[in-house]
Amino acid sequence: EGVDIYIVDGKIEAIGIDLDVGAQRVINCTDMICYPGLINTHHHLYQFFSRNIPSVQNMELFPWLKALYGVWKNLDNDVVYLSSKCGMAELMKNGCTTCFDHHYVFPQGSSLSLLDSQLEASKELGIRMYMSRGSMNLSKKDGGLPPDSVVQTTDEILKDSVTAIEKYHESSFGSMNMLALAPCSPFSASSDLYKESAVLARQYGVRLHTHLCETIDEENYTLEKFNMRPLEYMQSLGFIGDDVWYAHGIHFYDAEVSILAQTGTGVAHCPVSNMKLSSGVAKIPQMLKKGVKVGLAVDGSASNDGSNMLEEIRAAYLLSRLTYGSEGLTPYQVLKIATAGSAQVLGRDDIGTIEVGKCADLFLVNKRRVELVGATFDPKSMLATVGLKGAVDYTIVNGEVTVENGRCVNIDEEKVYNTSQKKVQDYLVHHTTQQPYFQRHPLIRQPLKDRMPQE
Repeated sequence: EGVDIYIVDGKIEAIGIDLDVGAQRVINCTDMICYPGLINTHHHLYQFFSRNIPSVQNMELFPWLKALYGVWKNLDNDVVYLSSKCGMAELMKNGCTTCFDHHYVFPQGSSLSLLDSQLEASKELGIRMYMSRGSMNLSKKDGGLPPDSVVQTTDEILKDSVTAIEKYHESSFGSMNMLALAPCSPFSASSDLYKESAVLARQYGVRLHTHLCETIDEENYTLEKFNMRPLEYMQSLGFIGDDVWYAHGIHFYDAEVSILAQTGTGVAHCPVSNMKLSSGVAKIPQMLKKGVKVGLAVDGSASNDGSNMLEEIRAAYLLSRLTYGSEGLTPYQVLKIATAGSAQVLGRDDIGTIEVGKCADLFLVNKRRVELVGATFDPKSMLATVGLKGAVDYTIVNGEVTVENGRCVNIDEEKVYNTSQKKVQDYLVHHTTQQPYFQRHPLIRQPLKDRMPQE
């Protein structure tokens, strides 16, 4: 409170009262609260163009995926470029400065051009991007969920993975672009693909990511197929360790939470998506007590219907209170998960906190808003307990202002809206006329509450 933050070449050079320094630009932050930039540890940006489709709103994960693969198989460069731009713009307008995206849908022939489109969008916006070469090699004919048109062979995926690492991954301090290898899930990626991806990632020094323990359907799949629970299955493949993080992590037993802590394996907590798809509630308080690395994430735009980390903070807090009562997460714990915790999950020590020597990633909120009257006595808790309605005032990434007065400064938002809205209509036209593909898939399991296993 009452201090200056001095930024030089993208780094925080000094923090103190009335710093005696000169600067090319000065932002008057009187009456503003400054927070570390929020870090999103799991997303599917391409899903931004398949949100709020009525026919899938009451589905759980497996039938939901089966339905929407009929849309996603038509992805092209323009859809990925524009959906990524829209999704990251929404993230940034709500205080997010780093986005990890799990892109695993590569329709035949698209190869890495879709990642090129994502990178172009992130550079135009000025957001810090953590990409992935996601992958699927099990289609319906192999016992998986995806259609044939969006899966590739293991050899094709590994070849692409090498190219992607060499082309996109920059591991230096303050990197604006990094890459992880990320087989999609146990029901869409084979054992060999998981094993080979882990070997390749460790050869190149990049991290590993996948969906795990998201639903009981997934648990049933690995038990039936491999006679192992999901985490045990990952252990058998070498897909565990301090260079690995899992998305969701809902259905871990207590003993498995201990294994996560012992191995240094991280978890991306996705509360809104987990509620939307009726997947369950992750044991985040227990994970933190045992020392598991936990970050926050919005998950895919279509399973969340938004890309707002501020909303995720409040949802994570309220869901934890509802589930665990006084043993649930504190408001400040959730803020720390979304910042320093997420940075730890991504293996980064240059972002996540406001301190000298770290990258200048932060956002500013003006306290003088009608909706914040009486709410700012405890700024460290405010985002979880009260929440923020509306965009932040400033977002700064690597020392550059990317959002000012609630608007993205590097793009013409109206132009992006017009172009993107037309593309959405073209992209979905086949699925919104006559009989959409996704209306032909009934629910395949009984409600989650009727089939929770006993530990």
